[in-house]
Amino acid sequence: MKIGIVCYPTFGGSGVVATELGKALANQGHQVHFITYSQPARLDFFSANLFYHEVAVRDYPLFDYAPYESALASKLVDVVRFEQLDLLHVHYAIPHASAAFMAKQILATYGINIPVVTTLHGTDITLVGKDATYKPVVTFSINQSDGVTTVSQDLKDDTYRHFEITKDIRVIPNFIDFNRFSLQPKDHFKKAIAPNNERILIHTSNFRKVKRTADVIKMFQKVQEVIPSKLLMVGDGPERSADEQLCRTLNICDNVRFLGKQDAIEEILSVSDLFIIPSENESFGLAALEAMACKVPVISSNAGGLPELNIDGFCGYMSNVGDVDDMAQKAISILKDDETLQRFKENALTRAKDFDLKKILPQYIELYNEVMQIKS
Repeated sequence: MKIGIVCYPTFGGSGVVATELGKALANQGHQVHFITYSQPARLDFFSANLFYHEVAVRDYPLFDYAPYESALASKLVDVVRFEQLDLLHVHYAIPHASAAFMAKQILATYGINIPVVTTLHGTDITLVGKDATYKPVVTFSINQSDGVTTVSQDLKDDTYRHFEITKDIRVIPNFIDFNRFSLQPKDHFKKAIAPNNERILIHTSNFRKVKRTADVIKMFQKVQEVIPSKLLMVGDGPERSADEQLCRTLNICDNVRFLGKQDAIEEILSVSDLFIIPSENESFGLAALEAMACKVPVISSNAGGLPELNIDGFCGYMSNVGDVDDMAQKAISILKDDETLQRFKENALTRAKDFDLKKILPQYIELYNEVMQIKS
């Protein structure tokens, strides 16, 4: 099968999932073509079955904003024709689904009928997509897709609730590749972070308001008053400066490290003891799943799709959004002794195995075969 994958080439969840899916498909012998404006961050190895096609956007004085959607649609037409692709799989509705629809119409004039699968990841529906500026196009593009998936039941429900969708939506959850997320902790690395054997808490995100990164810091301040601890803040984004200032205000800078964006996140997770994700909304919580795969239990909010991943009292705990005191108390209950922490660590790994790539990948392949049969 020859598959074209369209995604944002970033560290965000949709880009990570799309890239890891493409790599897994390539490992199974499928030919995978990534089509986007730069090489995806996780596309970090060479394979005979992996290809990357750059979408070049020309900057003309006429344009205040470069027309990426048009450039993407044209590139899709070119790649589908030249590479003779069997299917397009677009991740994140805006603008990928609408660009794919445009390309599909153009390709039809050449006698080419290319099926399109659209995967919705979260803010393309819950935030940006609901904006009146985009909603009609998002609705139309979803309904014109040959197959539609969401990464959680909660996101599926949200999509039907806020859009006039006539297509059947299939839930295919995010997944974890245990070939990558199964590292043994590097003792020297852990010693450098926690020289006195402190507990290590970690948060990873793009530091947007929806991630509530300030809650992570406020919660940690309460935890480290009871249990000697260090906090790793991984990622970057608009809230980082305010978070750094908050650490100064709380006088906890000596125990907090801002590490910026990290490619080898699994190495950092493998030395951590507790993952914090207090988001206002999460369609799934891929970062939490990656932590669990590294035997790191999770303290999360109960927003969005997180309850579908984090089993309260088993692999971590959930709290109401913004309830910093409750999160801190639950974190302390996990970190209080080695026996309790170890139990939660083992449970986290057990839960992560429910989302093993080997279980999820066949669901995508089944959908691909279905839409190709419908359009054949």
